[in-house]
Amino acid sequence: MLKPARILTFKCAKCAKAVKVFLQKVSACSHVQPYQGICSCGEIRRHATGNAAAVQSYLQSTGEAWTHHH
Repeated sequence: MLKPARILTFKCAKCAKAVKVFLQKVSACSHVQPYQGICSCGEIRRHATGNAAAVQSYLQSTGEAWTHHH
């Protein structure tokens, strides 16, 4: 099983600068790998890979400490 990348880079939707997102620590849920970063313009960038439902739940959360339980 491959380990997820710890840092990914995206283009900011607000200012088009490069923004790095970092792999977040998660609980026992191994079916989602959440990422988050903040652009220099202040825009929060979120990304996730893994189970589609868990990814959607993470991307819709409002930025508080994210946990996912079955």
